Amino acid sequence: MSEPRYEYCDPRFYELTLPNTQLERLYDRCRWAEGPVWFNDGGYLLFSDIPNQRILRWTPEQGVSLYRANSNFANGNTRDRQGRLVTCEHGTRRVTRTEPDGSLTVIADQYQGHRLNSPNDVVVHTDGSIWFTDPTYGIMSDYEGNRGAPEQPGRYVYRVDGASGEITCVADDFVQPNGLAFSACGQWLYVADSARSHAPHAPHHIRKLRVLEGGRLGESRVFAEIEPGIPDGLRVDVNGNVWTSAGDGIQCFAADGTLLGKVLLPEKVANLTFGGPRRNQLFMTANTSVYLIHVAVAGVQWP
Repeated sequence: MSEPRYEYCDPRFYELTLPNTQLERLYDRCRWAEGPVWFNDGGYLLFSDIPNQRILRWTPEQGVSLYRANSNFANGNTRDRQGRLVTCEHGTRRVTRTEPDGSLTVIADQYQGHRLNSPNDVVVHTDGSIWFTDPTYGIMSDYEGNRGAPEQPGRYVYRVDGASGEITCVADDFVQPNGLAFSACGQWLYVADSARSHAPHAPHHIRKLRVLEGGRLGESRVFAEIEPGIPDGLRVDVNGNVWTSAGDGIQCFAADGTLLGKVLLPEKVANLTFGGPRRNQLFMTANTSVYLIHVAVAGVQWP
């Protein structure tokens, strides 16, 4: 444990942090930790270690154990409205659901007759639809997936209808769409564009898009530019603030896009999630490690 390091950019950030708490490193043997998801009914956290092809499980009582080996370079994870694990797999270029008996159901692996690029992150709307991003990170090398050629003409954001399973492209104007999250009301979708990871002058921002009836997206604008580094995974708290990964740790923005402050970490952060019985524990996956810090606000988490 160590003392947390904060950077306060706006007085409102004092109301969201607990300076007397400790920054805890829960695990430090990953090659690239990603995709944290909290299971409140089981009292545990799942997260991906992409290059090592495994999903790990952490509990306060037992620490870290293996949840799934040969994970097909699993990246982002979430839960559907029935509480089942939904996972983006780089290696198989698909999104899967883990059934209660442990078997896998393929939710999406192609669009308009062609394979997806490499699904990266995934969220579930209150209407049961599944939304995911499909950049090319998992086919750019053999480190985070399997090197391959893209079969889609772009890097899109997709929606899978919760009733019919129909897959539609809801956004086709991102360079490398990455993390995504819904607002508490479900009327806004935040999507990170992390293209600067491989091109210095490419986008490194979060966009905010209005969710319309029928699963369409409307009004769109740049919500926040991330500096240093890039936005990757992000989450929203019950007050509407957006917490995002960045090159220096976690950055927190108000709903109007004002930077409130930062939780500074010794590693570049990839993703985060709110967990714990009251959803006020912030779990952060970084280069090699998983960190935990308590905060003074609860996160939006479905189900």
